[in-house]
Amino acid sequence: MRTREGRRAIRVMALLTAVLLGLFLLSFRLGRYDVPPGEVVRILLSRLVPISQTWTDKMAAAVLNVRLPRILLACMVGGCLATAGTAYQSVFRNPMAAPDILGASSGACFGAALAILLGFSRSSVTASAFVFSLASVVLVYLIAQRARGSQVMNILLSGVMIGSLFSACTSYVKLVADPTNQLPEITYWLMGSLSGARLRDVAFGIVPMLIGLVPLYALRWRINLLTLGEEEARTMGVNTKRLRLVVILCATVLTATGVAISGMIGWVGLVIPHLSRKLVGNDCRYLLPVSTVFGAIFLLLVDNVSRNLLAVEIPIGILTAFVGAPFFLYLMTRKEHVL
Repeated sequence: MRTREGRRAIRVMALLTAVLLGLFLLSFRLGRYDVPPGEVVRILLSRLVPISQTWTDKMAAAVLNVRLPRILLACMVGGCLATAGTAYQSVFRNPMAAPDILGASSGACFGAALAILLGFSRSSVTASAFVFSLASVVLVYLIAQRARGSQVMNILLSGVMIGSLFSACTSYVKLVADPTNQLPEITYWLMGSLSGARLRDVAFGIVPMLIGLVPLYALRWRINLLTLGEEEARTMGVNTKRLRLVVILCATVLTATGVAISGMIGWVGLVIPHLSRKLVGNDCRYLLPVSTVFGAIFLLLVDNVSRNLLAVEIPIGILTAFVGAPFFLYLMTRKEHVL
């Protein structure tokens, strides 16, 4: 029989899924070029089943080439960053842990900035950001292995150090970049945006995101044991060192993919896990999938605001910071324990 918490989690998951589906369809209606709801549905269905055309080519281009990739990426990136944040917070038992805690975001920023400085194509910029993001976390883990003391603390301190190092390297790249063309492009990328999203970006992100999500979902009941502490988890037959490494690698792949595609979008991995805990509690069996869907809803909603609020698009990273910074202060000033 399902527990009371399990039944509640299923209801919450069903509600969030319905909200995500409704927001997904509504997002196609938002934009400078108006497309009637019926035509949006028919255009999308036309890619699956034969339908007589009642829409214009401009409508099809707006829906399939402009809005569909952006909406899909917003859901993918938001869900993955939220899932990664939940995994990090559970593994490190730290309520302030976020996807950039191990320097993955800083490494991605340096990789992208370096690629832009060298004049690489957009696809190469994304690939460079992904590679440097993974490299930064590998470097963090190797340093932590050679240090003495608590492995968890060593990983966190190494992440802070490597993140600061890559941030300094990014600042140097900005210093030597051409102020006319390269510097504005680097600055805009660092602010985070889904502008100019393409279906090839979706194709690039699907495989690594699945590589990160599937093991986390399969191990989510074991992640619960890590929250009990090292000794308790070992007495239950869990290889904590191996499990922690797998979870960190999977969460890092999710972070690296999301940041490489969208740029620096912060706070999603910090805010959404805590809001999800308010809905379903700390059990990772329910918390991980709820965080994934909630993160997709959050980033899709923020992206809709960023591209429709003003005549000029607001970088999505700025809007997430407006939400995340006050929430961070709220966590700091709470009297009771967060976790």
